[in-house]
Amino acid sequence: MTGAYPAVATVPYSRVLLKLSGEAFGGDKGRGIDPSSLARLASEIKQVHDLDVEMGVVVGGGNIWRGLSYKGEAIGRVTADNMGMLATIINALALQDALEDLGIPTRVQTAIEVTKLAEPYIRRRAIRHLEKGRLVIFAGGTGNPYFTTDTAAALRAVEIEAEALLKATQVDGVYTDDPRVNKKAKKIPRLDFMEAIRDRLKVMDATALTLCMENNMPIAVFDASVKGNIARAVSGERVGTLIDGGEAAPRKPKTTVTA
Repeated sequence: MTGAYPAVATVPYSRVLLKLSGEAFGGDKGRGIDPSSLARLASEIKQVHDLDVEMGVVVGGGNIWRGLSYKGEAIGRVTADNMGMLATIINALALQDALEDLGIPTRVQTAIEVTKLAEPYIRRRAIRHLEKGRLVIFAGGTGNPYFTTDTAAALRAVEIEAEALLKATQVDGVYTDDPRVNKKAKKIPRLDFMEAIRDRLKVMDATALTLCMENNMPIAVFDASVKGNIARAVSGERVGTLIDGGEAAPRKPKTTVTA
């Protein structure tokens, strides 16, 4: 039933990467950090943690600063992107507090070193945290301008050897056009990577899609505002749109970090 948390007997994934947009933190206005929206996100993530699934989370920063929108004569693209990456750290720290209030051990790792607030991103350390049952929040994007947080999510998913990338959005999947503008837009339940890239459906940027395609990383795109959808996606239930390469190729075993 829509709105209820799923009852899951078996979970197909042991490790996933969740991408949260900055707007998810901002509530109805999509700006700033709305406490009720933050608490709801933490509660949704806890449902996954309770399934004993290892989870990394990449957060956006568009609720605080959107570099592409604000770059101009006064602020150049590189500086605007750097400011956006700093905004993701604010969201990551907020999410960390909300999750720890629910008893979930978390670590924030950032591609931009802010050592008094978070750990620097180190792949092997991130994997070890996951193996110990800690949820890892990745902030700071890739640490480089000109790359989106979608690309950062694809990169981190591949690096930590996740089995799926979950893209939580504000619409319930991929459509032929923006359903908020075009009422005749049709939902696409499944896509292959090349279709998504070729048709420029704007679900993710081409760099992120290509990285996932080259590494056989399936992407589930779904509406994060529907209660239980994150847990449903992790449980393997078809929610939203699945983007993959068709017949899945065998994935290599995960790296085990012992130190």
